[in-house]
Amino acid sequence: MSAAITYGQQLIAPASVQLGGIFGDMLSANRSGRLSTFIVDETSPSISIFGQAHKQQNQEGDWYGEHAGKWLSATARAVAQGNQPQLAANLRRVADWLISQQDADGYLGNYAADRRFTVPQPPKPESWNGEPALRTWDMWTHSYLLLGFIETWRALGDDSYLQAACRIADLCFDTLDGGIDITTLGNHHGMSATVLLDPAADLYLITGNPHYLALAEKVLEQANANPRLALLDKALAGEDPAFIATGKAYQLCWNLVGLAKLYKATGKPAYQSAIDNLWQRIAQHHLTLGGGPWGGVAHRSREVFNAPKTFFPQAYVETCSVLAWMQLNRELLAITGHARYADAIERTAYNDLLGAMAPNGEDWCYYTFPNGKRVHTTYWRCCKSSGAMAVEELPQVAYGLAANGDMRVNLYGPGQATLQHPQAGQVTLVQTTTYPFAGRIELEVQPQHEAAFGVGIRVPSWAASIELCINGICQGELGTGSDGFITLQRTWQAGDVVSIALPMQPQLHHAANINVQESRAPDGSPVAQEVLRWEYVGLTYGPLVYATGLIDGYKTEETVILPDAPPSQWLQVGEDAGEGAVISMQLQCRAPLQFVPWYRCGGRQHDAWRLAWLPLVPAGIRAG
Repeated sequence: MSAAITYGQQLIAPASVQLGGIFGDMLSANRSGRLSTFIVDETSPSISIFGQAHKQQNQEGDWYGEHAGKWLSATARAVAQGNQPQLAANLRRVADWLISQQDADGYLGNYAADRRFTVPQPPKPESWNGEPALRTWDMWTHSYLLLGFIETWRALGDDSYLQAACRIADLCFDTLDGGIDITTLGNHHGMSATVLLDPAADLYLITGNPHYLALAEKVLEQANANPRLALLDKALAGEDPAFIATGKAYQLCWNLVGLAKLYKATGKPAYQSAIDNLWQRIAQHHLTLGGGPWGGVAHRSREVFNAPKTFFPQAYVETCSVLAWMQLNRELLAITGHARYADAIERTAYNDLLGAMAPNGEDWCYYTFPNGKRVHTTYWRCCKSSGAMAVEELPQVAYGLAANGDMRVNLYGPGQATLQHPQAGQVTLVQTTTYPFAGRIELEVQPQHEAAFGVGIRVPSWAASIELCINGICQGELGTGSDGFITLQRTWQAGDVVSIALPMQPQLHHAANINVQESRAPDGSPVAQEVLRWEYVGLTYGPLVYATGLIDGYKTEETVILPDAPPSQWLQVGEDAGEGAVISMQLQCRAPLQFVPWYRCGGRQHDAWRLAWLPLVPAGIRAG
């Protein structure tokens, strides 16, 4: 490991973690569904396109090659957790066959010779998304292949996979060093190619070879030199993500994952500042109630960030951008150790990720909407593989070790993890809970040897309070540390139990679609007039976003009047039958509305409707 910084938190190897409950169900479905059916060997359509016969005639400029690297990455993570012999066999077979198709110069794409990223392209015409003159996704595909081979090496331990990745990276370095600008190789003003920053920095962190650090810094240098992209300069200047290149959420978040790894490798403060600036802007202005990046309002692309403060309940969340957002928070959790990043992962996973996944683990939504119809996307679409990757992120971020050796519980839900401590030996942390449906968690601490250490408890952003008891003795007011965790410091013995109580109450959230016309008077003074305001109300219960189906069985919306009384008087929480309590909203002028967790509203079926936001009667207007 060639990191130049001290990590705030060491994430735990998947083999040491078992997740139950919703997360466990997601992992099981993912492995028996998408990972076991989409690709099994070299004859699978998304792998056979890398065969020499196909690629020598492929002039299409397609992006389908990404599936190979995504499947390698996700499957390797699943294999690394253990007890997946068939997936392990499939992984080795596919990876070995792909290596057999790698050219002598390291090329492992699926394009004909004259369409490859190694060949200079003609000057590109100006277009809204900076698309290359000869449209290809070759560098994009190789970036995913790099990540896939790195994860396969980690899971199987065979150096041939790391060597295959190094050969690809060497070819990328020679290409960029030879005068080709990487921003000419991808759309969105180069962002679809500069994602190479991620695996290049990863290779340096693994190998310590300065050649790969030079590659990563070359990518960033060229990304920053492109005036439309100017990734580092714009981030440092406080630019909103919507105005960096095209504002494409998926690609920009993936670029930031690479920048985070480059910060790990170099420790350069500017890199951390740039990431922090953009993370804050995304978190404040560009996330749904369910935690995913969203966009698509009044723009030709459905997948770009909206202008700041834009709100529209039918806006789009692309599942690919959910993956990249989770990965960015994974990196920041490791770098800083701060609870806010674990909180962001949990919120996204329990809502916008889970809400895009079908129970069979094979079907996924390309897009989800706070208000809209659930549509399972087709076989080849990108988001099915991105969703599968995102699910496999969960084990490694669920628990962690702080820089001082203290334990950290990052995600809540039934399951357990075994961590190492210098004095305690193996320490197993076991969660017994129905979270996210209820806020009571029993955390059993099982050290191999009695020893003193800390256990960090995350206070979720939705929680108004927390009560902590150890072996039945309540701890009173405890301060939150600089990393956002409450650390229980004591000498632990096997069988000690921490009881965590996070009281859940329905919470209302208000948002508005507002348009303000701005101009200047003849004397130069500013003039601003609000010309549009549509207000909405949403509902959460603990970490879960709640939604109702089509109102009265057929309406996609209905303007409502909220009672003047406290919400506790007209929001009634019903019994939980195992998948979250039903909340009844007693409103004026109509029958009660029934809300359930957004992810399962409509039964998680194709064509099901779910409405998370209800429009409010305009201010000053009351029903007669």
